[in-house]
Amino acid sequence: MLQEFNKINKVEGVLELPGDKSISHRAVMFSSLAKGKSIIYNLSNGEDVRSTQKCFKELGIEIKPDGKGVEVLGRGFGGLRTPANKLDAGNSGTTTRLISGILAAQSFESTIIGDESLSRRPMKRIIFPLTLMGAKIVATENSTLPLKIFPVEKLNSIRYEMPVASAQVKSAVLLAGLHCDETTSVIEKFPSRDHTEKMLGLKTETTPAGKISFVSKQNYPEPKEYLVPSDISTAAFFIVLTVLAENSSLKIKNVSLNDTRTGVITVLQKMGARIEIENKKNIAGEDLGDLVIFSSTLKNISIDKKIIPNIIDEIPILAVAGIFASGRFEIKNAEELRAKETDRIKSICSNLNMLGLHAEESEDGFSFSGEIKKVRPEFNSFGDHRIAMAFGILSLLLEDGGNVQNYECVNISNPDFLNQLKNVTK
Repeated sequence: MLQEFNKINKVEGVLELPGDKSISHRAVMFSSLAKGKSIIYNLSNGEDVRSTQKCFKELGIEIKPDGKGVEVLGRGFGGLRTPANKLDAGNSGTTTRLISGILAAQSFESTIIGDESLSRRPMKRIIFPLTLMGAKIVATENSTLPLKIFPVEKLNSIRYEMPVASAQVKSAVLLAGLHCDETTSVIEKFPSRDHTEKMLGLKTETTPAGKISFVSKQNYPEPKEYLVPSDISTAAFFIVLTVLAENSSLKIKNVSLNDTRTGVITVLQKMGARIEIENKKNIAGEDLGDLVIFSSTLKNISIDKKIIPNIIDEIPILAVAGIFASGRFEIKNAEELRAKETDRIKSICSNLNMLGLHAEESEDGFSFSGEIKKVRPEFNSFGDHRIAMAFGILSLLLEDGGNVQNYECVNISNPDFLNQLKNVTK
């Protein structure tokens, strides 16, 4: 599907966005593990979270709408049922990696499959630590899907030092550790997203070796109500659009302000963006608040290696901000971008070069400079929802607009993206 975007004049109004994708995945999983009824409010409506729901329904969990929320009837410790079919994670790496930690502890065999894109993504990073715990997992020769997970007598607790920052790998180990009598600990030199720790109420420590998270059977989920804040990764597209559009301002309500996710705000503010936070509050361990954004003049900055895990999903839209900022834009230490829904480094550079900019790839990042020369470019999403939305935003800012091929992949995270844009642009 080819989606056309025409230049906008300004952004204004108030926006409420769907629930944070990372928190939504975990809310479904933890509710499914708990024994009894949980209610989830503002659950993400994206395809990835639907894949998580589909997998847990296959495992015997009843999930259904309940007024303004979603009701999940969890089955408690050891209560998941043998799936009659393979568990289809669709395009969702989060579903695959987190559920693997849960399935490794079950008394039945299961198989995880995914779409073509997910089936190319590396799974060795979870297979290795889970195998250290005693799990039996078989993948392809390239350590990709399908994953066959076999029952074992029991999992053993471990002390695992993360080789790279990854919330998905960390969560897979912690979720497996929920099924161990002894304490499992995960050490990370550079902190990654900590939704799993906060939502499960895990003990954490900051030491010279890094942040350590601890988990055991004592932390097993209990039924509760979850209010999922709006997704800051989705908000980032509207933040950048407002900052770059002239004479614009926008309020985005109840956005997740988890300190492992707000790097995109920090980077944009250092670039010169005027972004204010109002009505800050904490619900169920998660910070949230309203963002108020204004048109601003930007300059490109040096981005600290330590913040990269915090902004990894926002780099495509930060690159768009960098096009309109003074100076050269450069990202380093972001090799994780090559293992996303597409190779995001290659995809971003391909689209930037199409504009007439001079983009250069490196193994762990990219840089670019120059001026836009192409009239009404036709960008490729490469089947990646964040690439599609980032270059849709860019097209809205170009004098002659632009087009995005294979746009339908935005349904993975935000199927209402176009309507949201329509409501706040003129």
